[in-house]
Amino acid sequence: MLSSPVSSPVVLALALSLVSAFCYAAAAVVQERTAAGTADLRGTLVRGSWWGAVGLNASGALLHVVALRYGPLTLVQPLGALTLVVAVPLGALVARRRTSGTQWRGMALTLVGLTALLVATAAGRAPDDTLGTGEVLGVALVAFVVIAVLVRSGLGGLAFAAASGIASGVGSTLAQKLAVGPTPSWSVAVVAVLTVAFASGGLLLSQKAYRSGLGGPLALLTLVNPVAASVIGISLLGEGFQYGTAGTLIALAGAAAAARGVVLLSLPQSRQSHQDRPGRRASASTRHQPRLPRPTRLLRAGLPSAARVRPVTVELGVELTGTSRTV
Repeated sequence: MLSSPVSSPVVLALALSLVSAFCYAAAAVVQERTAAGTADLRGTLVRGSWWGAVGLNASGALLHVVALRYGPLTLVQPLGALTLVVAVPLGALVARRRTSGTQWRGMALTLVGLTALLVATAAGRAPDDTLGTGEVLGVALVAFVVIAVLVRSGLGGLAFAAASGIASGVGSTLAQKLAVGPTPSWSVAVVAVLTVAFASGGLLLSQKAYRSGLGGPLALLTLVNPVAASVIGISLLGEGFQYGTAGTLIALAGAAAAARGVVLLSLPQSRQSHQDRPGRRASASTRHQPRLPRPTRLLRAGLPSAARVRPVTVELGVELTGTSRTV
């Protein structure tokens, strides 16, 4: 009898990743609303809501690190896309707006893609290999250079989102070295410092990115984060997919479906509403406008006598002059 490819370590990693994604999603919604109400970083730091988001991010990060103890990077990191799946309806609920059909399709595609990735990457065992000290320093140096280039590129929120995704992905990779049975040494201390630095940098960069909105930056961050970690896991840790060529094809198809879902989720809500319900906004904007009497109705009612003609105050927000004032 064939045993199930998903064993208890992977199930535990999956459960921890789900709770971590919910924490990150709630933090993203709070960060976006905080960024919209403050003009600079100093104003953000004195708001209690932002520190609440920091607490949610810290909880999500802790759960994520524990998940890395029981699951490989190629499994745990893509599950971070669940953050966007949770954040979009949660943000709509907080803002009291309707979740559009496009967003529901995006969530469905993302979930289907992640399920395919889960099938292809769930090896059924906890990871037992981590980066060496030289590899850690090399990864940190390359990531720092790429992040610096993105921050100085002047591309706005999307550049900050990509930089945040790289920082978070590298931070998760380094955190796995701390989670998988580290022995106290100077190299472990260096890894711990770098992990905190990249995690903190990712948080601050995401705060800058959310000033241009939630959907686009969060979508790009969600895509870049697992890509960065998976590249490191496959190239340096020898992680791969199950079932040979078939598993690779399943993983690629799942990644494509999840990427398409993330793109749909990143579309601005106003644009989606306009596409899904054409003409609805125009009708809504004129629904509550005051109606002027039609000329035919005036003729049917008869013209007023000269004795009864007197100035009339019209409260329409438009100043009427001349003969129209005495109609």
